[in-house]
Amino acid sequence: MARTTDDPSRRINELKLLYEVSRLLDESLDMRDVVSPVLEALAEHMNMQYATLALFNRQTNDILIEAAHGLSPKQQRSARYKLGEGVTGQVILTGEPMIIERTSESPLFLDKTQRGKRADTSFLCVPIKVGNEVAGALSVDRPYSEAANLQNDLRVLTIVASMTAQAVKLRRAAQEERERLEAENERLRAELKDRFRPSNIIGNSHEMQIVYDQIAQVSKSPANVLILGETGTGKELVAHAIHYNSDRADQPFITAHCAALPESVIESELFGHVKGAFTGATADRKGRFELAHGGTLFLDEIGDIPPSIQIKLLRVLQQREFERVGGTKTIKVNVRLVTATNRDLQTMAADGRFREDLFYRLNVFPIYVPALRKRKADIVQLADYFLEQYSRAGGKQIRRLSSAAIDMLMSYHWPGNVRELENCIERAVVVAEGDVVHPHHLPPTLQTAEASGTAASGDLKGLVEAYERDLITDALKSTRGNVASAARSLSTTQRILGYKIRKYDVEPKKYAT
Repeated sequence: MARTTDDPSRRINELKLLYEVSRLLDESLDMRDVVSPVLEALAEHMNMQYATLALFNRQTNDILIEAAHGLSPKQQRSARYKLGEGVTGQVILTGEPMIIERTSESPLFLDKTQRGKRADTSFLCVPIKVGNEVAGALSVDRPYSEAANLQNDLRVLTIVASMTAQAVKLRRAAQEERERLEAENERLRAELKDRFRPSNIIGNSHEMQIVYDQIAQVSKSPANVLILGETGTGKELVAHAIHYNSDRADQPFITAHCAALPESVIESELFGHVKGAFTGATADRKGRFELAHGGTLFLDEIGDIPPSIQIKLLRVLQQREFERVGGTKTIKVNVRLVTATNRDLQTMAADGRFREDLFYRLNVFPIYVPALRKRKADIVQLADYFLEQYSRAGGKQIRRLSSAAIDMLMSYHWPGNVRELENCIERAVVVAEGDVVHPHHLPPTLQTAEASGTAASGDLKGLVEAYERDLITDALKSTRGNVASAARSLSTTQRILGYKIRKYDVEPKKYAT
């Protein structure tokens, strides 16, 4: 005969279970901490074999087991339900509890946890409700017995589910808060990234992100900036970005390319002259420093400036004043100086070829612009930009680069950097006839053996020597004929590289320009 709810021992057992669950929930409302102990308490007090807590994911519409007692991790992962599927799916769909008196006789009991052959069981499942919403289900199964009071067990299980719902609610709230914070952080990262990425510079590589961060750091300050990098890397674009992100953005941005100015006129170009200062000086003329007053002066290739001008430049940086050529009037200026060079100024200063005190004045905040071969992740983005730009300028409808052309661009070492890439794409747009750039549209210097029909043939020794010679030639091109630097880039010694250079009759001086 079945025991009733008035059975004193049963009532005591129920009270012990509810007290234990209450105590566990008081210790922590974090569901990850309390669910497993709650299920263990159910097993101890309700004579059950298995218990599961399943939660409904509204984003995927899946019902997954969050925690279980009596099941292996593999069994837990194997159970995945849809709304209305099986007993658990029906309970979460309807929000009503269910009792399967004998699982062997019910088509609703799917056994997705793959427990295998076992004695017949009774299965009880109750919804976990958070407000008016069904968030999951709590289920137990126990050995089948005609004497079992399943309705009473269902009542106790419903109470435990109600108590557990608070932990589920807090867990969902914490998850939603984490997702909100992650989305907010991602939005802020994207906003900061866009904000501090100058619109005139193309590239999302890690190397360029460092440059963007440095531009953001220095733009608002009056500090002198020295931009370092190989020819063609876009140092002038960085200078523009610094100026137009500074508080001088509405003031003049004046440039002077020191290497392009003859030594006889560079002083006049920078500092101006008065009428009659030299032959041809028919009127007073302002120099670049006066023209840049209140704004930014960018001196490109500062390493080529003559020593006589270095002294006068140092005075301007120290005292913010100068005199025009042939004049005696002292002129005060407020200029933010940005300089750039592809030379090693520190070595030049150590060798006495550049004033050391001027170098330290210029090198307040150095920014290194990486060579294109060190930021290959940007090559395709840059190529697409130039392709669109020159296609529009040429009145063509070239839409893309072929995969083979992209492979060629990615495998080339780009000694001329971004400027060389731009010239290559401009040429490709000129010669291309359709809407796609193919390998044969690219310059011969980029052609691979397969694309140009010149695949190598011959014995292994000859092919290896030809390949070795090409590697040495490329390294010397990249280092502008510097044998020591080329040896480092090839991870070899200068002595071994020198031997190979003599063996293959390579002339390093040819690549020095």
